[in-house]
Amino acid sequence: MAPITNKKTIFAEVPSGVPEPGKTLKLVEDKIDLDAELKEGQILVKTLSLSLDPYLRGRMRPAGTKSYVPPFELGQPIANFGTGEVLKSANASIKQGQHVYGSFPFAEYNVFSKEEASQLRILENKEGLPWTTWVGAAGMPGQTAWHGLRAIGKPQKGETIFVSGAMGAVGQMVISIAHKLGLKVIASAGSDEKVELLKKEFKVEVAFNYKTADTEKILSENPFQIYWDNVAGPTFEAVLNTIEPRGRIIGCGAINDYNGQPYGIKNIFQVVSKELLYQGFIVLNHPIEAFYDEVPKWIASGEVTKPKEHVYKGLDNGESFNDLFTGANFGKAVISLE
Repeated sequence: MAPITNKKTIFAEVPSGVPEPGKTLKLVEDKIDLDAELKEGQILVKTLSLSLDPYLRGRMRPAGTKSYVPPFELGQPIANFGTGEVLKSANASIKQGQHVYGSFPFAEYNVFSKEEASQLRILENKEGLPWTTWVGAAGMPGQTAWHGLRAIGKPQKGETIFVSGAMGAVGQMVISIAHKLGLKVIASAGSDEKVELLKKEFKVEVAFNYKTADTEKILSENPFQIYWDNVAGPTFEAVLNTIEPRGRIIGCGAINDYNGQPYGIKNIFQVVSKELLYQGFIVLNHPIEAFYDEVPKWIASGEVTKPKEHVYKGLDNGESFNDLFTGANFGKAVISLE
């Protein structure tokens, strides 16, 4: 067979603020020979789904920038969690026809080395979930919600949790797991339409639009003991003033600060005066095997509310990534290449 087109989304330029589609990220076409012989340990994989997450903005930095994840390499595809079908294998541990999950370059087809293949997880998908769900509720965002809520939030039945960025991939799962554990939920989102979804489909007890409502007033009227922080900024400041003494704050994201000057918190002493716990975490540094024993089954059986997905068809110049910062997407943003 003659080589075929292999589309890729590459990191083309370091942005100074909000990434620009077609400038920061570019869609390019390459060629790949699907019949080429693989080296020992390699596998050829057709990409089925790719995750879009705000933290990727932190990898769009100059080379050498120190962080918990390395910066992307200019001229090379960006990468994130994905799923794919193994088309060919020269690896004794992975068979043709199996499906795998792990870090995928944003390309329609990828050849993984023996070392790279060893980091992939084989997905049996006995639950019959869509491949897009395996990079969302049943993937890293779900793992983040599952670990952070239990390990840091230490929830007790009957308590109340406030979740910011609630209609995002992680926020949805935090709400669903919180309800399963017997918590009440306060949630904020950036549009009235998202607030209605939170109320009607996720059964959130108190939901509000942070762009039009007085966040601190609402929180002061609804006592809460746990805060899941996806946004930082003024919302975090309002939380410090209103959370109950000895409350637990789970630091997950800071989308308010990703594309501009970080917001300066002016009331940080509340952490001391209220004896608050604030702890951040990187889910990749924690064991998640038990997650796979529980959460995919919960999703399939309806024990947790089925998460909303915003599915983009095919790779692009970065337009889908930018929607994460404008609020244009509803739910988990994911690229489907099926």
